Amino acid sequence: MAKFYVQSGTLRSVLDSPDFERAALWAVHHAMQQIAPIDGETTPEMKSQQLVDNGLIVLGEMIHVSEIGFDRDDAVKVETFQVFHEWHCLVKALDRLEKLL
Repeated sequence: MAKFYVQSGTLRSVLDSPDFERAALWAVHHAMQQIAPIDGETTPEMKSQQLVDNGLIVLGEMIHVSEIGFDRDDAVKVETFQVFHEWHCLVKALDRLEKLL
C-alpha cells in the first residue's frame, strides 16, 4: 500500500491506503466518527471526551491527498461534500447488510 498525506481544514494525517480515493474517504470517516454513532457502544459522553482528548476535526471544502507530502500544489483535490456522499452511501449499505445478517 502507498503512503498518503491527507489534509483538509484542521485534519493533517499520513496513512497507508490502496489509492487516493480511499484515503479521502478515510478523512471523512475519521471526521464523522466524532459525531456519528458509528457503533452502538459509544455514548455521547465518550464522544465528548474523545473531542477533548484529540481535538476537533473540521474538514474544509476540499480534501487534498498527496503521495509526496503536505501543502503540495500537485495534490489530488476532491470536494469534501462529494466524498461525504460516498461515505454516507457506504454507511447505509453496511447498515442494510447488518440487518440481513
